[in-house]
Amino acid sequence: MTRQAVTTAGAPAALGPYTQAISAGGFVFCSGTVGIDPETGAVAEGIAAQTERALFNIAAILEAAGTSMEHLVKTTIFYARVEDFTTINEVYAQHMPDPPPARSAPANVVLPRGLLISIDAIAALPNA
Repeated sequence: MTRQAVTTAGAPAALGPYTQAISAGGFVFCSGTVGIDPETGAVAEGIAAQTERALFNIAAILEAAGTSMEHLVKTTIFYARVEDFTTINEVYAQHMPDPPPARSAPANVVLPRGLLISIDAIAALPNA
C-alpha cells in the first residue's frame, strides 16, 4: 500500500507537523481542518462562518486528491461550545451528500488560536 500526501493552496497550510491529507488504500484521510481563509490566513468570525470555511477547505483538499464531498464516508467535528451544536448542524447539513456520512462530534474541545471548530474527514476515491 502506498501513502501519498495531498496538499492544496485551496486550504490553509498545516499548523504543525502533519499533512492536509493522506491518500491510501482507496481513501483520503483529511486532517482536522479549520475555518481559516487559505488566501488571507484570517480566521472566520463566529461558529457558522468557521464551520462553512472549514467545509470549503475540506472540499478543496478532497478535490486535490481526486474525490469530492459526495464521497465522504466519515467525519469528526471537534467544537469548543456545546451550545453551538444546532448552528453547526444547520451549516454542515447544507454541504453533505445524501445519505450523509457517519459522524462523531465531541464538544468542549479547546482548539489552538481561539478556533471554534475543527473537522476531519475520510472520503472514498471514486476510481479506487
